[in-house]
Amino acid sequence: MLLIIGTIRLPPDRLEQAKPVMRRMILASRAEPGCLGYSYAQDVLDAGLIHVSEAWSDRAALEAHFKSAHIAKWRASWAELGIGDRKLTLYETDGGAPT
Repeated sequence: MLLIIGTIRLPPDRLEQAKPVMRRMILASRAEPGCLGYSYAQDVLDAGLIHVSEAWSDRAALEAHFKSAHIAKWRASWAELGIGDRKLTLYETDGGAPT
């Protein structure tokens, strides 16, 4: 299993504009084969900070995700939404439960 954990930042005044775009990205990603989880969450203390959490069954599923039309649209929206300061880390795990 692969996990992507991190944050993205956008101007707080563009959050309402970004929400429907993020919603489309989340729903399309969750529908992909191999997607085990996909979410964005606004930080309670920092309105412009969005926490990202993704879980993928394997590298092939993640590579297919990177080639999808919805991720291309998502990336194309970044400039208009002011999305920047992306800090995402990929982790490989055996998929087992925490001990």
